[in-house]
Amino acid sequence: MSSATAASTPPSKFKVSIAVAIGNFMEWFDFAVYGFFAVIIGQLFFPADTTPFVAILSSLAVFAVGFFMRPLGGFILGPIGDKYGRRTALAISVLAMGIATTIIGLLPTYATVGILAPILLVLCRCVQGLSAGGEWTGSAAYLVESTPSAHRGKFGSIISATAALATIVGSLFALFLNAVMSEEDLISWGWRVPFLLAAPLALIGLYIRMRLGETPVYKNVEESQAVQKSPILSSFKNNLKPILLTLAIAAVQGTGFYYLATFIVNYLTTTIGVERGPALAMAATGLGVYMFLCPLAGALSDRFGRRRLNIIGTIGYIVLPIPMFFFMSSGQFAPVVIGMIVLAITQSLVSVTTVVMLVELFPASNRSSASAIGFNIALAFIAGPAAYIGTWLAGATGDPVSPAWYLVVLALIALPFIWKWLPETAGRDITLDTQAEHGESTVQSDATTTARV
Repeated sequence: MSSATAASTPPSKFKVSIAVAIGNFMEWFDFAVYGFFAVIIGQLFFPADTTPFVAILSSLAVFAVGFFMRPLGGFILGPIGDKYGRRTALAISVLAMGIATTIIGLLPTYATVGILAPILLVLCRCVQGLSAGGEWTGSAAYLVESTPSAHRGKFGSIISATAALATIVGSLFALFLNAVMSEEDLISWGWRVPFLLAAPLALIGLYIRMRLGETPVYKNVEESQAVQKSPILSSFKNNLKPILLTLAIAAVQGTGFYYLATFIVNYLTTTIGVERGPALAMAATGLGVYMFLCPLAGALSDRFGRRRLNIIGTIGYIVLPIPMFFFMSSGQFAPVVIGMIVLAITQSLVSVTTVVMLVELFPASNRSSASAIGFNIALAFIAGPAAYIGTWLAGATGDPVSPAWYLVVLALIALPFIWKWLPETAGRDITLDTQAEHGESTVQSDATTTARV
């Protein structure tokens, strides 16, 4: 039996799904932990004479630094995935993330080494950002390329769902630490524990990913001698429109996810005044619902197409954030969770469709590079600063509903571009490299479906 045939059997798909899910979980657990301990990190790594508001903004600014490094990570890991294989890029990303996160758990604080503490923290965040720059798009390429055409949405939803699961586990672990440790111990050393867990998690993730074979699609690229020497240059030359479309859909998807995944906890604690334990419990409940919505959204996208669901989700982010933030501003458990669930419905639609379109919009020979460009630029300069901007809006205006405006305005800007130019990609043959040969012909060939919602 050939490797391509073996890779197409159900057991192989199950193994691929589990391997990518576990690796993706570990990657995003490491990355999300920082967001949950941003308040404590702000206190420990910046001067003691700063106000709590300035400290949390400083910590979130360092959080955003990791996002600014994502495009560089995409420029590095994307071509590696196109030239040396999807598996190689995924192995590098999980190892780099594990090392950087472990070092954060060992860093001295400002009280010990002064200004060197935030400098070292920034450097570690840069490495995390480089790693994350190849993780999401790399996982999408690997998983979707190993999946039957009719089920790409359901399989692709694994990436969105495991990112949420990692965030939930991170929040519950932080909740556990809050429950069993005194505030003094938590600030003294307890916050370091989840960061130090990155070392064994990274080794497990590396082991799992190195045991994966290459995708049938990438093997086909190799066998047809279509591996490109300069996939980045080819991406800009032949796939500029899909890259710009990816930037639009990823901006909405990334901002919505980080609002739900990391911003909401700090919003509840610093803006609304909820104690950290209940805030973490509320966030975990809302994210749990989102996690289970992702496979449903994936199945719907297989049935009704990516374009229609993505547009519905984008419209949802125009209409829903303001009333939902009004509910959540009460700080009560039920309104907060209801608000998160409503936003989670919208987020599941944009997130799962974005994952699959990161693969379906681009040709096989430069897929890792091209998808990483638009996706990471969006997350670096739009989604990455979202937590900082949301916190700043709430503090500057004194209005707890004001962070919603960032989501609303962003969706308003993205919607016309998505509506006019986003093609329907469901069912597209992703094993071929027709886009590389004919430029944007595949995007243009979907003109008949673009007019449909």
